[in-house]
Amino acid sequence: MATLEGILETALYAEDLDAAAAFYGDVLGLAELTRVPRRHVFFRCGQGVLLIFNPEATITPPPADAPLAVPPHGAKGQGHVCFRVSGAELQAWRLRLTQHGVAIEAEVTWPNGARSVYFRDPAGNSLELAEPKLWDLG
Repeated sequence: MATLEGILETALYAEDLDAAAAFYGDVLGLAELTRVPRRHVFFRCGQGVLLIFNPEATITPPPADAPLAVPPHGAKGQGHVCFRVSGAELQAWRLRLTQHGVAIEAEVTWPNGARSVYFRDPAGNSLELAEPKLWDLG
């Protein structure tokens, strides 16, 4: 049987890519991999990649002669991504977010004892920092 090994990339959408790049690079400390003005900015995140697309730029099909004919995609409204962090790092993340003026929207302790911190990016996407044990992951 064919099996999936994990998630390689995850996408969020933001119209202001410069604000997204500043937030994900400066506040969250992710390394920018590539950027195409007004279309996308991509970041390394652990063993995966976080893709931030301008939704208006990705809903249009590519030209027939495009070297990379990626099918159109996109979303409107706020998305969600949960970043994996160790429980020992949660307090350091709370402090880092506060120092960057990022409001913590909620803190949750789940029935299995895992803890999460919720906040928003400049586009309004819901971001979460959570301990891997939330999903019984090591």
